[in-house]
Amino acid sequence: MKAKFVVILVLMVLAVVYMMTGVYQVDPSQVALVKTFGKYSYTSGPGIHLHAPYPFQSHVIVDVQTIRKQEIGFRTIRPGEYASKKEEALILTGDGNIVSVEAVVQFRVSDPVKFVFSVERPEELVKFTTESALRERIAKRTVDEILTAERDKVAYEVQEVTQKLLNDYDVGITVLNVLLQEVVPPDPVIAAFDDVNNAKQDKERYINEALRYANNLIPVVEGEARKIVLEAEAYAQQKILQATGETQRFLSILKEYKSSPKITETRLRIETLEQVLPKAKTIILLDESQKITFLNLDSLLGGGSK
Repeated sequence: MKAKFVVILVLMVLAVVYMMTGVYQVDPSQVALVKTFGKYSYTSGPGIHLHAPYPFQSHVIVDVQTIRKQEIGFRTIRPGEYASKKEEALILTGDGNIVSVEAVVQFRVSDPVKFVFSVERPEELVKFTTESALRERIAKRTVDEILTAERDKVAYEVQEVTQKLLNDYDVGITVLNVLLQEVVPPDPVIAAFDDVNNAKQDKERYINEALRYANNLIPVVEGEARKIVLEAEAYAQQKILQATGETQRFLSILKEYKSSPKITETRLRIETLEQVLPKAKTIILLDESQKITFLNLDSLLGGGSK
């Protein structure tokens, strides 16, 4: 009788344990995909739930809020310690050079049913898809573009291409970001790339110095040119005024000449002689009859002694 009781008790315990296989807990960031005889039946959210015990029903827990990542070109060993994967990192550029690229793709599960049941190892699929898109985008650019201005643009394009491919695969994944953490030349040619970059920096420095010199010189030259133009304009104006004055004087003399030709002619001759011979006091004239005439300028002009 006692043995029978023990057997019944054991069976009851086993039954309870067996039924407990249908009890499961889902954390706040997770969902549970319940399967009936291996086929998906429904999804349950956070909390404690119960389904039929194994093998009738089972469940798969999927984290749908945590941001996941895949690393390309390196692996994280522990926080702050990384190992390089050169076979992944080396990528051929469009101009035939090679760059070493280390990238991280961040993603989240958007459809847990597709994520679990549509494809095996979906996280590896994300890695391979991102790596393929990364190689394809870099192959369209030169090494200088990858190392400088096009780096961020490449990361954005890789994210778009990767998301499109994953949508085509219908795996229920949303790509949040693609980060190019390190883009450098391979180790054997780093020194040569540094020399090229230094030469480019020197070139830019010389160009900037030349532009600075030109910017300082041009205002000075423009000022000198403006000064010359103003002086020329002033000289032209002076000549115009002088010519105008001479014209007015000539017209005035012409008017006097018309009224008294002889007197005016004589006066003009005398004025001309005064300009030509400013120190002369006596002028000797020889007329048509070969007669010599002495003219005293002071007497003619009302001056002093001879």
